[in-house]
Amino acid sequence: MARDPMFGRKIKAEVTGLKGQCNAGHKVGDKFEVSCYNTGGMCGFLYHAIFPTLNVMQFEGNYPWGTDEAIVNCPDSYNLLTVKLWRTEE
Repeated sequence: MARDPMFGRKIKAEVTGLKGQCNAGHKVGDKFEVSCYNTGGMCGFLYHAIFPTLNVMQFEGNYPWGTDEAIVNCPDSYNLLTVKLWRTEE
């Protein structure tokens, strides 16, 4: 497993929605601390979906809508899981 060099901002994630049943067992209310080096216990499919956004947020990138939050969906559209990512000040 990669060693996290602790670069960039800390990112938190929370499962905010689920339509159906997550095959990996994630539930609404689950919270994770994630980074580009740490999946935080997320399944690979969900982590793969959030990674581009995570990369931008962790390394101080910005989106045109200018918030420190992002909403990302799992690629399983039948059992649609929604995750909110945000930067922390820690």
